[in-house]
Amino acid sequence: MLSFEDVLAAQDTVSETARHTPLDYSHTFSAMTGADIHLKLELFQRTGSFKIRGATNRIASLSDAEREAGVVTASAGNHAQGVALAATRIGVDSKIVMPERAPVSKVKATRSYGGNVVLHGRDYDAAAEHAHELEREEGRTYVHAFDDEKVMAGQGTIGLEIYEDLPGVDTVVVPIGGGGLISGIATALKGKDERIRVIGVQAEGASSVAESLEKGHRIERDSVETIADGIATRTVGEQTFEVISDRVDEVVTVSDSEIAVALTTLLERSKTLAEGAGAVALAAVMEEKFDFEDDETIVPALCGGNIDLNTLTNVIMRGLVETGRYLKIRTVLQDRPGALEELVEVLSREQVNIYGIEHDRTSRDVAMSSAEVELDLETRGHDHVAELIDALTDEGYEVDVLV
Repeated sequence: MLSFEDVLAAQDTVSETARHTPLDYSHTFSAMTGADIHLKLELFQRTGSFKIRGATNRIASLSDAEREAGVVTASAGNHAQGVALAATRIGVDSKIVMPERAPVSKVKATRSYGGNVVLHGRDYDAAAEHAHELEREEGRTYVHAFDDEKVMAGQGTIGLEIYEDLPGVDTVVVPIGGGGLISGIATALKGKDERIRVIGVQAEGASSVAESLEKGHRIERDSVETIADGIATRTVGEQTFEVISDRVDEVVTVSDSEIAVALTTLLERSKTLAEGAGAVALAAVMEEKFDFEDDETIVPALCGGNIDLNTLTNVIMRGLVETGRYLKIRTVLQDRPGALEELVEVLSREQVNIYGIEHDRTSRDVAMSSAEVELDLETRGHDHVAELIDALTDEGYEVDVLV
């Protein structure tokens, strides 16, 4: 099993490429939760993710013959960039298999770091199967995204940094996909101080670790579905599951809606952009998915910031909906002059901002003397939404909430 000494040994190797990322006290999230929240901003890492650490440590261990043959790996995006950069730095050819639906931004970034990208399969696991075929056909060394001691040890250097910067930390909250990150961090922190609690977080739509721990053995999901593409794996690694079972105190899950709220709140209040997988640890704290005391010192690890702009637009909108900041409604008006103006007057009185109006007098769902209206509205929270719906109802409007 991965040892504390393995993580210590990786520190010098990793530091040649990776940055020591900030640990930032957050007034905002401390006030929200009552805890003492410090954000580990690993999303400021080179390539925008922690993956450069494990990739650097693994590739540095290659023999001369292995370097000559090159490496291959599979990744949803962040590990791809880490392997591409780490390999290019020491002159090793890298071939990266990414899922066909991998974010465009991550594909472009991987190529910019020198990786030869192959798009294959619907998710990480399908991409990994193809990468292993290339490993056998071309004699390359496979650099696993998580189930490798060198990789886990490299990721564990984050734990050493957290302890160095905040030795009084009580709890560290870490995202889980395949388990390499949390295995390394838990090993580092428990090696430094056994009392430090390590909490793992998965997306509900990719909760293989939580389900595996409940059953007492590794399980593989038939599919995964989450906005947190960086942790969208169908199963946990063999080696990582062993470490998680031994050293991680608790594993919880968060929904896509909760991830979206955490991501948008982080962006709005802390001016920090995370990807879905990078925001799950904060989501678990904000939603109190595990028990913690007032003033407990908690470090959510924000471990990725590589989000596709199209995805970001959707996630922000989802976050606004979940917090009552955006509302889409439909109602029916009499088809006469002034009817729309009367509706707008109600909205104005309730201090609602109108993003857009669609007025349709040809809809088959309403009488010929009526017109259907859909409105996109900016609201100030769930209480404001409720007040608006009540006001419209009192004025005689029948309102359908669409979003």
